[in-house]
Amino acid sequence: MSKPQKILLVDDEPGIRESVQAYLEDNDEFQVQVASNATEAWEQIETDKPDLIVSDIMMPQVDGYQFLHKIREDPRYQAIPVVFLTARGMTSDRIQGYEAGCDAYLPKPFDPEELEAIVKNLLERRGLTDKETTNSSDLEKIARELEEIKGKLDERLGQNANFTPTSSPLNIELTPREQSVLDLVAQGLMNKEIARELNTSVRNVEKYVSRLFSKTGTNSRTELVRFALKHGLTN
Repeated sequence: MSKPQKILLVDDEPGIRESVQAYLEDNDEFQVQVASNATEAWEQIETDKPDLIVSDIMMPQVDGYQFLHKIREDPRYQAIPVVFLTARGMTSDRIQGYEAGCDAYLPKPFDPEELEAIVKNLLERRGLTDKETTNSSDLEKIARELEEIKGKLDERLGQNANFTPTSSPLNIELTPREQSVLDLVAQGLMNKEIARELNTSVRNVEKYVSRLFSKTGTNSRTELVRFALKHGLTN
């Protein structure tokens, strides 16, 4: 069984805290901590960093906007998804919430099922982002290894003018666009960055990466880059 996701609920209304905590904890995926104000919430964040925060806006002393601003300014916590719960439902208030950096905005009264769906969606998206960041770090490491290999090869070529590298026995034909995508993947760029470099859509990049997986018999970006380096497929 996977470890429950930690949610911090911040609201000065005891009834809201109790009902939302009880509802979310009915799902074994969540562990809910509560705070009655932003100051108390910040102390809890520094003690036990949550995976997601659900916060009221209209609170005494420090309101939700100020609380969120403090979170977004701190590098340790700025990536935590934040859902605003509030009695305010005007469009201008929602715009202010999004401009402050909240990820979702749910006006009171709200359906607990909708809150649960929002929480699950944000946590899933954050998980994918974390995974992509990890993959990017792995690819950057491989790219550095490639530079070291090229450096050693250049050194050998300089020491032995008669040394001629053997060509790869593989016969994998790549289109110019597939080659461009492969080279950028090997540099550690993710799909969004590749799309910007090639002035195309992320969907098209995904299509080219999928073709590269198929042509090389690999299943992940890391495997693809290692395969390309081993067989001299990337520039």
